[in-house]
This record gives sequence, structure tokens and C-alpha cells, in this order.
Amino acid sequence: MALASLPLALAVLGAYLLGSVSFALVVSRLFALPDPRSYGSKNPGATNVLRTGNKAAAALTLLGDGGKGWLAVFVASSYAPGAVAFAALAVFLGHLFPVFHRFQGGKGVATAAGVLLGLDWRIGLGTIATWAIILAFFRTSSLAALVSAVFAAVFTALFYGFGVEAACLLAMLLLLVWRHKENIARLLRGEEGRVGAKASAEPPAPSAGGQ
Repeated sequence: MALASLPLALAVLGAYLLGSVSFALVVSRLFALPDPRSYGSKNPGATNVLRTGNKAAAALTLLGDGGKGWLAVFVASSYAPGAVAFAALAVFLGHLFPVFHRFQGGKGVATAAGVLLGLDWRIGLGTIATWAIILAFFRTSSLAALVSAVFAAVFTALFYGFGVEAACLLAMLLLLVWRHKENIARLLRGEEGRVGAKASAEPPAPSAGGQ
């Protein structure tokens, strides 16, 4: 019993540690940009990194956070198939509550997209397409994230029923919505900022030695 559960435990632990790597912080340091937790929305994510004006850094943050979600699922499916759903949830929890950064992480949109791509490319691509369409029309990242989360939840239930996979994904998507509670409040008040608009609080100039 103990030996049988070891691959599951390792897959979950490895996924959580992988999720705890904040690419917003890593990339910002590589580009000598200010800490993304110090300006704008103070969220360590690609949208906030974009507020520096450095599109390459924002793109790398997006790819890194999405890639770790996909990688956690891929590794689990290769070495511990029974742990895939739990690894998917663990990498997402790692991004939200990273052990390397005092459990203060991002909102998980890119990581969730990577997880979905790893679990089922149809749901993953459909979710990303939904996010992109809503973002293109409304220019509001949080609204795009929330609408695509609902899309993902519905289609996960359709494809997987209500098994372990659906339960873990539903927990992940509910956490994503919870992390956007302040954005939801601003959306209801009509005060949510738009992508590409000038931030109300400009990022501070990077120090000579970077962050």
C-alpha cells in the first residue's frame, strides 16, 4: 500500500514545487524589471508584467506559467497515471500559494490553461480561444479569465462526467474565481482596468542592479 502510494505522493509534491516557481518573478529579475508585486495590480502574472511595457518579459511569463501546468500533467501521466488529476490541482495550488515566495502567488490563469492543455487539448484550446475572444472584445483580462473558467468547467463535466478529474478541475476553477474576487467587485462597479490602458500606478524604475 505504501509503495503503491509513493508515485502519487511524489507526483503531487513535484507538481506543487513546480507550481511554486513564479515565472513573473524569475523573468522580471532576468530582465532587471521591478518586482511585479510592487506595482499595478501587485499580481505576479503576465498581465501585470506587461505594465512595464516589456512585451517579451510578459510573453515569457505567460509561457512559463502555462508551461509548468502542462509539464506537471505530462510528467504525472507518464510516470503516475493515477495521480494526474491530483498533480493538476497541486501545480495550480503551487502557483497560488508558492512555498518559495511566502505562499503569495498569482491568480493562476496561465497555469490553469496549461493544465487543461495537458489533460485534454480540446478543452485546453477551447478555453484559450474563449479567453482570447473575450479579451479581444472587452480588453479586460479578469473578465476573459472568468468567462473561460466557466467554459472549462462546463466542458470538463461534459467530457469527464463527475469523476476525480472533474472534481479536481472544478476545485481549481473555483479557486481561480475566488482569486478574482476583487476583480469581480471592480467589474460590477465598472471600475476594472483594461489591457493596454495606462496603469493607475506606474511601475517604479528598476534599480541599477535589478531585482
